[in-house]
Amino acid sequence: MLPHRTPTVTAHAPAALSLGVVIVNYNTEDLTLQCVRSLLTHGIAAPEQICVVDNLSPDGSGQRLKSSLPAGVGLILSPRNGGFGAGVNIGVAALSTDLVLVLNPDTYFLVNQVPVIQRLFAQTPNLGVAGLKLINPDGTLQYSARRFYSLLDILVRRTPLGQLAPMRGLVNTHLLKRNWRGGPFQADWVMGTGFVVRRTAFDEVGRMDEGYFLYFEEVDLCARMWVKGWQVMAVPEVELVHEHQRHSQAGIWSTSGQTHLRSMVRFFTKFGVPWVRRPHRSKMKSAYLKWRRQVIEHGVGSRSDAQV
Repeated sequence: MLPHRTPTVTAHAPAALSLGVVIVNYNTEDLTLQCVRSLLTHGIAAPEQICVVDNLSPDGSGQRLKSSLPAGVGLILSPRNGGFGAGVNIGVAALSTDLVLVLNPDTYFLVNQVPVIQRLFAQTPNLGVAGLKLINPDGTLQYSARRFYSLLDILVRRTPLGQLAPMRGLVNTHLLKRNWRGGPFQADWVMGTGFVVRRTAFDEVGRMDEGYFLYFEEVDLCARMWVKGWQVMAVPEVELVHEHQRHSQAGIWSTSGQTHLRSMVRFFTKFGVPWVRRPHRSKMKSAYLKWRRQVIEHGVGSRSDAQV
């Protein structure tokens, strides 16, 4: 039951696990370079442990990164743009580390607190995903750990209803606002902008679902982690600056709005449609297993669906 806190990692924790980094570039050369420089400046990862995946950027930034990336940093030029999840899968496959830190290009570190997460993974064998504390450039919090959605949550978050006093409590509990004051805590899912995944867990659950082009792919990954018995946690001690823009809120008829809607429908198709109450993980597991049986036994969906 949320929230469940884990004691803060101590100095007596087991040795840290090895860490690699994946950054997916799409028309974001300058931001990608800024992100990579922060990793190297603060000693978060060695150059050979960083993999940049270019998703066939139409602005040619993938080709320019060949010469602009620091020496030793890996670069993979994908022959297609299969979406964020596909880019992550390509990058993770190129690494051999125990843990992988997945970052959006529009992020950077101000200090190296990542060993806290490495020790947490070493101490917690069933930890599959750990989310970082995302902050705006002005230091304000982005609340990057969440509860699974009910349709009421979506309605409240996406309409003026969320401004009404009776609904504010619903928003606060969905965003787990009170949990960021202490140490690591359980979350249903964490934002894909910056998270660490255990490689063995990532492989076991079937990697990122490439059926999502953008949005909800991290929600789906975390849901499958819980289905398979892995934990998902957020770690307030590890801060990551995120210079984000909410393209998905540009309007339901915009390209990003339509992509967000399609991803939402896919997630609810796999894990069940919750109405007023937030879904129990056990019910989500039942819905997911039913969806899997339909895919495998009756050929519903694409070939890639059988892997997730």
